[in-house]
Amino acid sequence: MKIAQIAPLMESVPPRLYGGTERIVSYLTEELVGLGHNVTLFASADSVTSATLVGCAQRALRLDPELRDPIPYYMLMMDKVRRAAQQFDVLHFHIDHFQFPLFRDIAGRTLTTLHGRQDIPELRALYAGFDDMPLISISDAQRAPIPHANFVTTVYHGLPTNTLQPQLHPRGGYVAFLGRISPEKRPDRAIALAATLGIPLKIAAKVDRADEAYFREQIVPLLDTPGVEFIGEISEAQKSDFLGEASALLFPIDWPEPFGLAMIEAMACGTPVLGFRHGSVPEVIDNGVTGYVVDTMDEAVHALPRTMMLDRSRVRQRFVERFSARRMAMDYVKVYRSLMNRSRAGRQSAEEVPLAPIAAAALGDTRNYVD
Repeated sequence: MKIAQIAPLMESVPPRLYGGTERIVSYLTEELVGLGHNVTLFASADSVTSATLVGCAQRALRLDPELRDPIPYYMLMMDKVRRAAQQFDVLHFHIDHFQFPLFRDIAGRTLTTLHGRQDIPELRALYAGFDDMPLISISDAQRAPIPHANFVTTVYHGLPTNTLQPQLHPRGGYVAFLGRISPEKRPDRAIALAATLGIPLKIAAKVDRADEAYFREQIVPLLDTPGVEFIGEISEAQKSDFLGEASALLFPIDWPEPFGLAMIEAMACGTPVLGFRHGSVPEVIDNGVTGYVVDTMDEAVHALPRTMMLDRSRVRQRFVERFSARRMAMDYVKVYRSLMNRSRAGRQSAEEVPLAPIAAAALGDTRNYVD
């Protein structure tokens, strides 16, 4: 198949540091190339891929200190994709909704994976207005606010099985928090939980510009808590040690998490996860196998010691079974083939419509014609 992958421009593919969507696009693209497909990646020009790269910004927009508005870059990218659209069997978008008006006439050859939260009220009207654009959810929970949107299926994220190495006998003696500092990720809960049990906590997280005030006012004062260490943003190469040496990953979120890549990154290292019951968490964690799902801080306090005692080899095994990049790519290939078959069937049906009724309709002739 000839497949176009259209990535966000804020980060390169793969990202240098934080960037969950761009990382997934990278994993998917490389697996598709490995499966023998002809893949073109539309992304920032500093991306690294074995696919054909079409640069749509000189570098990741987040790294441009003079950037004021990313929209012009996305408009230019949409123009490039549109002009090349006929070259591809499938156009797979990962950029929210920019493409809907421009690609509606070829909706049957497009696929949009929704990577973000969908509980924004205005999105209901958007999906109702573009109900012919095929969508992929990354968890079933992500669909809850927009149950009538045009979802094809759910495809869980996946990671290459050789990227993060399992550590079955960790020596770090700490629990980990990985991701970004923001109110919905609740690093304050992680700090309070670790402090209550007297367990050291290491926080590896980025601070977005939008969350700087929250970090400065709400989190920095908590970093003086005994046993808490703030590391900051870490690279992909650092994750194996950071997650692998941890006794557990804390995922104390307070928002409708669409997926939660950090959870399966921990599982890839054999590290169990303690997560709060929001969004995708109950779908990703196999309760009692790869971690525990809790509803309250009291439950978390009682569940964390049990989480740390789970069999790390089974955690790793379940990761391989459920969340490999190869499984993710194969799931998408099934969807691509389904779209192609449906598109071919639609074209054949159109070709089989007899000319007489079409001509008659054009001339205002209301007689009945029989094949």
